[in-house]
Amino acid sequence: MLPYPPRLYQILRKQQYHLAGLHSAVKKCSWLHKSLVSGRVCYKETFFGIKSHRCLQMSPSLFNCNLRCLHCWRVMPEDIGLTWDELSKPQGGWDEPETIYEESIKAQRKILSGYKSLVLKGRVSAEKLEEAFNPNQVAISLAGEPTLYPYLSELIDIYKKRGFTVFLVTNGTLPKVLGNLSHLPTQLYISLTSYDYESFVKLNRPMSTALWKSIFNSLSLLKSINCPNVLRITSIKGMNMERPEAFAKIITKYEPLYVETKAYMNIGYSTYRLKKENMPTYDDIKSFSSTLASLTGYKVIGESKDSRVALLSKKLPSPQRFN
Repeated sequence: MLPYPPRLYQILRKQQYHLAGLHSAVKKCSWLHKSLVSGRVCYKETFFGIKSHRCLQMSPSLFNCNLRCLHCWRVMPEDIGLTWDELSKPQGGWDEPETIYEESIKAQRKILSGYKSLVLKGRVSAEKLEEAFNPNQVAISLAGEPTLYPYLSELIDIYKKRGFTVFLVTNGTLPKVLGNLSHLPTQLYISLTSYDYESFVKLNRPMSTALWKSIFNSLSLLKSINCPNVLRITSIKGMNMERPEAFAKIITKYEPLYVETKAYMNIGYSTYRLKKENMPTYDDIKSFSSTLASLTGYKVIGESKDSRVALLSKKLPSPQRFN
């Protein structure tokens, strides 16, 4: 028996989520497709050397989150008139990390199986597809908040022991989890959409307003967590880009290794909450990142027009590359 409403699974399947156990999922990134078919790659390859066609995008907590961000593409209870417990373990309990790892690989290979016909047509390289069938990078992000999965550290360890680089993306609301990770990701992202308490309540719609303070507790850990870190500012036109000086104060205080300004994209269920006009252009991102640089002493060390993202750093002249 599945632990969540049947209609929810129907919606997720229609959105091309592939379940990997009871509560985890894999979804094909559009950049994986573009890399295989046209050779175009995402910013992670441009900046960090992560091969787009070998990247597995997954979540160990697809149904669980403590924020209901306006910009998030995930389906939320109010979007479809259903209710489910977003904070507790699923009925039937949490899957073991090994199960999630194995099921995520199976799901990725199932997703990729359809590209075999494109190899026969000469549209996809057989060698590149074979590489894709053996991913070596996992982005633990996708949807839901991964730090709500209680065995996250063990899951990271399993992927790394199998030769994966691991990028962990979190909303930073559970600093105790981050502080107690016994196995660290290759790179840690903390997402930030809001520049003050009022914008946090408006844009992130937290289940507890105390979570605003928790984010800063997580940011204060960045210098002691021994892996590269990124403060990702999800930039929403007309919503949070008008106060770069407020973001600059946060950056200056906590000094993340990298700052990433990434454009909001009007996709998934965020289309019911925001408009296409809320998507910044590449020029908007360049201007915003340039202003942040001038206010913080950081320098723009990378840009990707296709991904509408800029990378800033105070300490490095160019991004670290992992592959």
